[in-house]
Amino acid sequence: MYSNEELKSISTQVRRDIVRMVTLAGCGHPGGSMSSADILTALYFNEMKNDPATWTRDGKGQDVFILSAGHMTPVYYSVLARRGYFPVEELATFRQFGARLQGHPSVRRALPGVFQASGSLGQGLSAAAGIALAKKLDGDSEWVYALCGDGESEEGQIWEAGMFAVFHKLDNLIAMTDWNGQQIDGPVSSVAGEGDLEAKWKAWDWNVVVADGHDFDSIASAFKAAKANKGSGKPTMILFKTEMGHGVDFMAGTHKWHGKAPNAEQCAEAMTQLTQTTLKDF
Repeated sequence: MYSNEELKSISTQVRRDIVRMVTLAGCGHPGGSMSSADILTALYFNEMKNDPATWTRDGKGQDVFILSAGHMTPVYYSVLARRGYFPVEELATFRQFGARLQGHPSVRRALPGVFQASGSLGQGLSAAAGIALAKKLDGDSEWVYALCGDGESEEGQIWEAGMFAVFHKLDNLIAMTDWNGQQIDGPVSSVAGEGDLEAKWKAWDWNVVVADGHDFDSIASAFKAAKANKGSGKPTMILFKTEMGHGVDFMAGTHKWHGKAPNAEQCAEAMTQLTQTTLKDF
């Protein structure tokens, strides 16, 4: 198990990677990637059963993660690389023509760690629910995780997947929402007004946990509560309260960095703020 201090060092480096990747590419989605960096760091380095050396896309005998909010590939690729799925240096190829690190996760080039292509918002949770059902039918006791966005949760397919998971008693499914309150057009509350996600998921009869997505103790407690729910017949939704662009002051708390690349000067400024790491840049 990694200590909180070690996790903080990794997540800070992940944020450095995110900013630099998007800057080099001149495009990408840093905002939600920054807000979910602590969540995915804790998931891959402490919570999820995963081994880059033995990973296979069929997912048998291993935990599975699906990035439902598929535009947040900068954080996904950084965490995979830092966990050892592919060379860290490959992060420099983000969004380049012909590269394995496409703007949305792709399985066409067999990037290790990626189980499912995603990016059409709403579809990832359905895929995760299907995998969770397959594991139950196969007698596979491992977990399936999915990360959704709160803006993504305006999609009707999210709610269809929610009904499916309850109907099939998928208590091996742990879904997560990056609840940062922002989406591409502005605050989520001003776009579709989805309201109280906690009350809504409870109404669907999901087990619901609310946690601070930037506090590693709170994140660990949330995963512990989710895993303790196994056997209940209920899937779990962890609502992680986060801040869009977390870690860099001029990016934090605004939708303006949902899908905008920093320029060289802004990247350099961000690097002066993201210094709590013992790792090295790609």
